[in-house]
Amino acid sequence: MAKIRPYIYSGNAREQAAFYVDALGGEIVSVQTFGDMPGAEEGIKDRVMHLIMQAAGIQFYLADSNSIQRGSGLDLTLEFASDHEAAQAFEKLAAGGKVIMKFERMFWGSLFGRLEDKFGVTWQIATEVSN
Repeated sequence: MAKIRPYIYSGNAREQAAFYVDALGGEIVSVQTFGDMPGAEEGIKDRVMHLIMQAAGIQFYLADSNSIQRGSGLDLTLEFASDHEAAQAFEKLAAGGKVIMKFERMFWGSLFGRLEDKFGVTWQIATEVSN
């Protein structure tokens, strides 16, 4: 069995991870810089090579990159058990970004909304559908 781990490339992985930890709750578990690598170039020693973050019960990976191109073919979806948790995550992730689809009750019974955060990552926030 495999586990999926979102790996987000960033212009500033530390800042972006801190934003997600604040928005979703959690912690930065570890940070490896290029300086940890033998023979690393002086100019990139402080940049993040691999960061592990735990947020919303999910493990994410982040790394610094000079060339980031976000596509329109992938969203990160978080599904919450409670309306309150979902609404709070939506509001915090949307801060400084843009709401694509307002967070509201959908015809299928779930609360749902879609946003692009201030780092250009697209999220879908939803609640579980009760049967």
